[in-house]
Amino acid sequence: MSSAAKTKVTIILANLGTPDQPTVAAVRRFLQQFLSDQRVIEIPKPIWQIILRLFILPFRPKRVAHAYQMVWQQDSPMREVLLNQVIEVKKALSGQYPEFELDVIPAMTYGNPGIDSALNRLSQDMPDQIILLPLFPQYSATSTAPLYDAVAKWILTQRNLPGLSIIRDYYQHPAFIQALAQSVRDYQATHGQPEKLLMSFHGIPQPYADKGDPYADRCRITAQLLADALGLSEQQWAISFQSRFGKQEWVKPYTDALLEEWGKQGVKSVQVMSPAFSADCLETLEELALQNAETFQSAGGGEYAYIPALNSRPEHIALLSTLLQANLDGLKQTFAH
Repeated sequence: MSSAAKTKVTIILANLGTPDQPTVAAVRRFLQQFLSDQRVIEIPKPIWQIILRLFILPFRPKRVAHAYQMVWQQDSPMREVLLNQVIEVKKALSGQYPEFELDVIPAMTYGNPGIDSALNRLSQDMPDQIILLPLFPQYSATSTAPLYDAVAKWILTQRNLPGLSIIRDYYQHPAFIQALAQSVRDYQATHGQPEKLLMSFHGIPQPYADKGDPYADRCRITAQLLADALGLSEQQWAISFQSRFGKQEWVKPYTDALLEEWGKQGVKSVQVMSPAFSADCLETLEELALQNAETFQSAGGGEYAYIPALNSRPEHIALLSTLLQANLDGLKQTFAH
């Protein structure tokens, strides 16, 4: 009598996205896809498409492509990190679940490898269970929700559906806070402790928060928990929000405005990190590390340094594995036979 086939479980590690190349044409394709998502831009679609095609896509890709060229190595930093995270998570989980045929694959909401393509490939050899882990520590309708949208759209086209679980976020998970704290300790063991530690999170428009997006509140909780873990006083750290786009009000305080203020006050040293990013990318390596250093120092500030994202640090891989293990352990009961 032959033994039952192993339960097939596919884990999707998903991040936001990146252009295929640091060229104007590739950046234009990426921005058109990204900025056409109504989760990202809530202006009525017909009006926004006119603005996008006439006033943004003809001009912004050149500036953004130049920025990507400054941080691009063999590939986009975000894609390089994501692919490595997939390898490391698979390595961490392999052998722990012999009853499952376990796979870990990468996906991005925009660009490649795309979430739509990943789901369509799974349709050809459907797993019994899909676990989607969006690599956004703090849920937002502008970042996490588009992955829900992609899955919902795909579900409508399938007949034999798999089990599905989505890990919404992990903004206050103790292992996340400790991973962040350890990254700061490790950096400061070499570079010393600054006068100020700035925790800069990607921003969202204030009206989005007013309508119920919990992102900014989650960021504030992450920041406070991290400050507590590091034993920082109120004078030693601050929270801010970066990457605002357009003319409407965004969640405050703004990173660049705060750094300019600190520069004018003569703050002697600042270290900046971004607990919103699971992988270094354009917003961290170019905007935070380079642009904002210039903002701070040109205003009279002293030393400025960027503490890298968690990327593929062992503590980060352990956190992601822990989040997934909670789901996988439950599946042992679901698929018991």
